[in-house]
Amino acid sequence: LWTHNMRVACLIYVTDCSTSGPIEDIERLARIKELLCSVLKGDKDDRGARTDLAYGLTHPERRLHQMMFADRDYERVDEGRLWIQDQKITAENCDEKGYSVVNIECRDRPKLLFDTICTLTDMEYVVFHATIDSDRVKAHQEYYIRHMDGCPLLSEAERQRVIQCLGAAIERRASKGLRLELCAVDRIGLLSDVTRVFREYGLSVTRADVTTRGNKVLNDFYVTDTAGNPVDLKVIEAIRREIGQINLQVKETLEHGKSPSDVGTKLRFSFGSLFGRSSQVLYNLGLIKSLI
Repeated sequence: LWTHNMRVACLIYVTDCSTSGPIEDIERLARIKELLCSVLKGDKDDRGARTDLAYGLTHPERRLHQMMFADRDYERVDEGRLWIQDQKITAENCDEKGYSVVNIECRDRPKLLFDTICTLTDMEYVVFHATIDSDRVKAHQEYYIRHMDGCPLLSEAERQRVIQCLGAAIERRASKGLRLELCAVDRIGLLSDVTRVFREYGLSVTRADVTTRGNKVLNDFYVTDTAGNPVDLKVIEAIRREIGQINLQVKETLEHGKSPSDVGTKLRFSFGSLFGRSSQVLYNLGLIKSLI
């Protein structure tokens, strides 16, 4: 589950309790979809809520990016303002080469490259060359891109859209709030019970990663109060008493973009120099749709 710009996207894996397998009844699936839409819509949601049934093997985090992008979470009222204040994104055409050059400077973090490459690919741009530079605190990415038909960016409006979409993609994964790690024996209704307790104690979940392994669940929740402020640890202690035997731990979250070690070590590589032909490698990874 990700939240961004007052929107939420989540992937839910469900099974039939009687068979422990996928639900195959079409009418039952349609009813589940209808009920989810009713729960998600809310009273002040002008865009509405959408649910879809998926059977493919798309990477879950890439699918979350696609869902947020389709919901236009990159749009904001103050369009001149970047999502993250220390973020700098430019997109310019290089007429002599026939490319558009996209430069991104922001705090480094895990999966930053994944997020930017997936976004460019889902916007149907082809990456022909890229250079990545990081000192573990700041990251610089440079991409040479074209449309799938070989054209560079065609207008100022398109250039601004690329900047907005990349800024949103970088921001979506930013972990806001206190990280809570929950470990327990799995049972029907466990997730519902835990999130109900969070709600009753005035907590808002900004991000969640829910994993089931055998009969065990390992869940990570990032929580704030309802106003987006830090959570009082006395509230967490009260929640621990409420949920009883479930193991709930507070995990220290590093400030976004900082690494616990090796700060100052500079990393730099070019897809072209590291792999020979950048486009071939990205094609093999399934992140671009055509080659030079």
